[in-house]
Amino acid sequence: MRILHTSDWHIGRTFHGHSTLEALRGVLDALTDQVRAHDVDVVIIAGDVFDSATPAAACYTLLTQTLRALADTGAQVVVTSGNHDSAARLGFQAGLLRSGIHMLTDPADIGTPVTVSDAHGPVHLYGIPYLEPALLRAVWPQARSHADVLGHAMDLVRADLAARGGRSVAIAHCFTAGVEPTPHLERDIQQGGLDVVPLSTFSGVDYVALGHIHGRQQLAPHVRYAGAPLHYSFGEGHKPRGSWLVELDAAGLADVTWLALPVPRRLVTLRGGFDDILTSAEHAADAEAWVSVEYTDALPERDPLRRLQERFPHCAKVVHVPAMVPESDARTYSQRVRSTRSDTELVDAFLAHVRGGEGATERERELLRDVIDERTRVEAFA
Repeated sequence: MRILHTSDWHIGRTFHGHSTLEALRGVLDALTDQVRAHDVDVVIIAGDVFDSATPAAACYTLLTQTLRALADTGAQVVVTSGNHDSAARLGFQAGLLRSGIHMLTDPADIGTPVTVSDAHGPVHLYGIPYLEPALLRAVWPQARSHADVLGHAMDLVRADLAARGGRSVAIAHCFTAGVEPTPHLERDIQQGGLDVVPLSTFSGVDYVALGHIHGRQQLAPHVRYAGAPLHYSFGEGHKPRGSWLVELDAAGLADVTWLALPVPRRLVTLRGGFDDILTSAEHAADAEAWVSVEYTDALPERDPLRRLQERFPHCAKVVHVPAMVPESDARTYSQRVRSTRSDTELVDAFLAHVRGGEGATERERELLRDVIDERTRVEAFA
């Protein structure tokens, strides 16, 4: 049996104010072509289908069209809800969808799998929607953390599997211990404390299809994150986009292969002097990319985004990160002002305060002296 594991579509998310809907449509069309080309039996979407609990109408349209296209390939489609989804909104249309599309959003159904059979017998797919401990304590008294609720959910899975027999796949949306450290984790995740789920929680099944992290990761041969199909931040720009093609034989997990997806517009981060970035020939190839600029000049530039967009039309982000930051003397701005002995020093203290410690340049000091001297002469004749 061939299973395609994808997740975190985030339909409706914007990228620095720009809609990603059409770019995502193209990527999901390519994913559908892969499902057909590889004769996939089951497509798993492991949560965060939408980016919002209240997606716009166009988001529902894209999801419906994509699910129908996937089902038209002959594959069964299994969808679970993530922390960005409204489980109720995502699940309400389950009864309206055509045969072969399964929306698993109700915690009460965790122990009831979607079963798909091949020549070797049944494969049971257990969908675990994103579980919020605070909302489950009334029915699961032990629900104090994500580890607790995922542990209980997997106990339900293993109990049902023991009675049924056969091969199995668990689908979950959570942060699992063992994920590589990254400064650009998905929103609403903590790396420590109650939100981390031990890897051992997912023992007893042949494959675990995880969602929540936007980069592909392998925590164990049978436990993996597929990541998002589209880049949603510059921090993700170096991470490949795609999905896992999982093969099960009669004994269980046989092989896992990465299927890369096209990147509609690549992401680059340029760092250096502002003028160098604007004029350097080495950045000519970046004119069609999404561009983030970190310029290292000592002083901030005037209207930097507009100027950068004249060369890089898709420049979406600009940050001033001075290469050299003057050492602070630990005094407050008020203390610096009180210690000044002339108008020139007063203006210099103000410039240092608003420019991250960078006081007046020598040329600026000359101009200040000229202005102050002229004012003194005018006052003398007043």
